[in-house]
Amino acid sequence: MRSETEVLVIGAGVVGVCAAYYLAQAGRQVVVVEKGEVCSGSSYGNAGLIVPSHCVPLAEPGVMRKGLRWMLDPSSPFCIRPRLDRQLISWLWRFRGACNADHVRRSMPLLRDLQLESLRLFGELALRPDMGDFGYRQRGALYVARTDAGFESVSAEARLVLDNGLEVEILDGEQVRELEPGSRLEVTGGAYYPQNAHVQPDRFVRSLAQSAQRRGAVIYAKTEVLEMEVSGERIRAVETTRGRIEADEVVLAAGAWSPALARDLRLELPIQAAKGYSVTFDKPKRCPRIPLMLTEAKVAVTPMGDLLRFAGTLELAGMDLSVNMRRVRAMLAAVPAYLPELDPQNLSTAEVWRGLRPCTPDGLPFLGRSAKYANLVVAAGHATVGLSLGPVSGSVVSRLVCGEDPGFDLRPLSPERYC
Repeated sequence: MRSETEVLVIGAGVVGVCAAYYLAQAGRQVVVVEKGEVCSGSSYGNAGLIVPSHCVPLAEPGVMRKGLRWMLDPSSPFCIRPRLDRQLISWLWRFRGACNADHVRRSMPLLRDLQLESLRLFGELALRPDMGDFGYRQRGALYVARTDAGFESVSAEARLVLDNGLEVEILDGEQVRELEPGSRLEVTGGAYYPQNAHVQPDRFVRSLAQSAQRRGAVIYAKTEVLEMEVSGERIRAVETTRGRIEADEVVLAAGAWSPALARDLRLELPIQAAKGYSVTFDKPKRCPRIPLMLTEAKVAVTPMGDLLRFAGTLELAGMDLSVNMRRVRAMLAAVPAYLPELDPQNLSTAEVWRGLRPCTPDGLPFLGRSAKYANLVVAAGHATVGLSLGPVSGSVVSRLVCGEDPGFDLRPLSPERYC
């Protein structure tokens, strides 16, 4: 295969597919290459949450202290596999430097605006008849806590989010149970974010990929990028396992695999792969209607049509896709303490999954046009909110490629901010 295209998108996860969709909608000729299948990475088995409430970056005060306490516990919500890795050590040092109140204060308005625009776009896509039902429901989300310390943490973040113009209600335990009467919740209290929504992520990404194809996009699955051919300040072509593709514009949206591809361009993208797990069950008779975040356990509980999904953990273990069943069991064992009638041991398992979420040191994605290469746009490093920020990231990529105003000040998200 030897081909030419206006835009080549590398990666067919949620961000790459959203970029292809909006580019095709804008009338651009688009080719997407993906080393696996469409939606085969972390876009597939995540918690499915659309989270305007999540406008606090992953790098925030206190995270390092908790991380150091948890890092050597293989069953904790956060774990770092100890290894002599220069890139990991550099990433952790930068992450430590970003865990401060000033960084949070500067980042929240931009993350808020991106999340709200993405929520609006999800609503638009859910109304398109060609998208089918991908499980979009805007029922909000409940962040619940079992302990007084957990409730104080939930309340403090809720007040911070409220100060940034988002909707939130701080609830005591009885008010939480009134809001979710179908489930027996053993909690001290929580926070309700009515603007949040959820989807079935694999259905969303695959439906959008098909919609992009109907608009003219071409998607090559099982097509791996081998090399990028550079001439001066431009990428001339990309060599793949299925041949050479020449492109006027290149979009790098390969998630946790982006740094390796960027190194070929001598562009540093400090992204660490953070492995997360989910277990999906057949939906039981008694099941939460509203997605829950079990605060102390860091486990999300999401109803998805005929399914119920538990998702969580953050394991910095490199590009390792093995399944650590000890971490899976620890995640599931935490659920009955909050939901005594929802013991995973009594549920019918549909699927155990793991995926690599691409995390940057400051908790902000790389989103913008490269200053080094005139025809490169980077959209990677979305950590645990790639699904939630997928549509807005794709829309921004399309605007950048089309020479339009992206609609946001993208300087804090610059692909070269660590170069």
